[in-house]
Amino acid sequence: QVQLVESGGGLAQPGASLRLSCAASGFTFSASHMSWVRQAPGKGLEWVSSIYNGGGNTFYADSVKGRFTISRDNAENTLYLQMNSLKPEDTAVYYCARGMTYDYWGQGTQVTVSS
Repeated sequence: QVQLVESGGGLAQPGASLRLSCAASGFTFSASHMSWVRQAPGKGLEWVSSIYNGGGNTFYADSVKGRFTISRDNAENTLYLQMNSLKPEDTAVYYCARGMTYDYWGQGTQVTVSS
């Protein structure tokens, strides 16, 4: 079955960096576009970034453009999100999801940005 397992979240100070990982299994990862979405406390889901299956095309929400970098390792079936210059408004549960319509989700990893 499809499994997506996020890791790498935690508590970070404003301006710090974190790297999220998402280990994928149960489907052909290299054939699948992938996305990161997040949900801040008391708010709805927000798309963060997407990457095409080959890794050559990436897309970002304006709120994270220039600070976050999405990447993937198709040999390791792993999706990444490098988050730099973190802000308190980046505090959220971060989910990796398959595709651009998010047909499968992971359990999420909490990112808290606070001094």
